[in-house]
Amino acid sequence: MVERNYMRLEFLSKSNNESFARVVVAAFASQLDPTIEELSDIKTAVSEAVTNSIIHGYEYKEGMVIIEATIEDNRIEIIVEDKGKGIEDIDKAMEPFYTSKPDLERSGMGFTVMETFMDGLEVESQVGKGTRVKMIKNFKSLSDRE
Repeated sequence: MVERNYMRLEFLSKSNNESFARVVVAAFASQLDPTIEELSDIKTAVSEAVTNSIIHGYEYKEGMVIIEATIEDNRIEIIVEDKGKGIEDIDKAMEPFYTSKPDLERSGMGFTVMETFMDGLEVESQVGKGTRVKMIKNFKSLSDRE
């Protein structure tokens, strides 16, 4: 049984670091012996959160994206944070298909995807100071899978 573990990762807000981030968090989560579906859910949610930081938070300018993950028992909490421009209206930003960048392909679904694949989602943001996305995933214990 895993008790508690923690990791922190910081990287530049470059698009090619998005896949690196999702692999690192998935590798960290693997100690919970997740199903392939659970691991895929985490990768997808992390990918969306990191992409939001790069595209919306920093608008492709250079900045740092910080990921912290904590494992406690059968649960992982993942925080993706940036010090970018922040979100003016979080409720509006979380509406499906709402986007501040309508010219981009497949935009407007990031928070919806995170909510769908995770068991909990909290978004905090301050204009001019950045955004913090907290995601929680509960893993079924091995005994529940049999």
